[in-house]
Amino acid sequence: MKRLEARGSYVVAVVGATGAVGGKLIEILSERRFPVKELRALASARSVGRRLHFGQHEIVVRPLEQESFETVDLAFFAAGGSVSREHVPRAAAAGALVIDKSSVFRMDPDVPLVVPECNAADIAAAHRGIIANPNCSTSQLVVPLKPLNDRAGLVRLVVDTYQAVSGAGLRGIEDLTEGTKAALDGIPLPAPRVIAGHIAFSVIPHIDSFGPDGFTGEELKVVNETRKILHLDDLAVTCTAVRVPVYVGHSEAVTMEFRRPLGPDEARELLGATPGVVVKDDPGKRLYPTPLDAAGRDEVFVGRIRRDLSCERGLHMWVVADNLRKGAATNAVQIAEHAAGLAR
Repeated sequence: MKRLEARGSYVVAVVGATGAVGGKLIEILSERRFPVKELRALASARSVGRRLHFGQHEIVVRPLEQESFETVDLAFFAAGGSVSREHVPRAAAAGALVIDKSSVFRMDPDVPLVVPECNAADIAAAHRGIIANPNCSTSQLVVPLKPLNDRAGLVRLVVDTYQAVSGAGLRGIEDLTEGTKAALDGIPLPAPRVIAGHIAFSVIPHIDSFGPDGFTGEELKVVNETRKILHLDDLAVTCTAVRVPVYVGHSEAVTMEFRRPLGPDEARELLGATPGVVVKDDPGKRLYPTPLDAAGRDEVFVGRIRRDLSCERGLHMWVVADNLRKGAATNAVQIAEHAAGLAR
């Protein structure tokens, strides 16, 4: 098993440093004062030479090369599946502890898939120097699910996600911006770069590719990753993933069925005492979470907790979080903090 040795500071690499998640990783490493001795910002050839800010320092983006991970203690990967498939094993072999945001290693039985509020103990499990960071929708979902499952035992889960365009990276943000401008100007909408269709003033029930069963890869990530993180291999889970015209902040409508009775008031009290969760739940006063509440925050926001009218032991809840922070970058840095013995 590889882990970060206790020391004053670390050589850290961020792969995909100029992307939406990579940039947020650099910001959060500084914000949370992670002990960085040297930060290597790595990216594709077209970004080499760009200058980025890390706290009070300016760093220059370097090319991602075979020797990029020499003397690196910790490597964050946020550059997509093909890059991770090629370079993550190389970084781990060079001695770095790798925290990977892609889906490549998430379901590998030898790779821990971690949301620290739920399964921090898995970080210390035997592994080959790679820890996977979950899909952004899964990360926020499991944080409130964990205490509810511990109390009442989850049996079935139905999740509908309403996902911001930043989940598709900087080009997803451009798709919404350019499409909105065109629609308001009354001119033909430009062809989307990465979103499955025209997202301005619309919603699209299509994220990732469709499989033969009619489910998308994004939907199956929520199914399989939730089971792995919560250690519930037999949990019945189904999901519909929808892209919405929001820049930052994924929302989820969640329906849960439990083995034991669990009322809305008890669930609110339990979640209100859960680290990393903010309960905002008084619909009569129009108090419920929205993406604007979550943007720029690391907590998972929960509201609209109510009984399921169709199921005696069922509850509904509405879950919102910043997909670039808790959904990706903050969760990765939290994993690193635990691995280094710096958990808050």
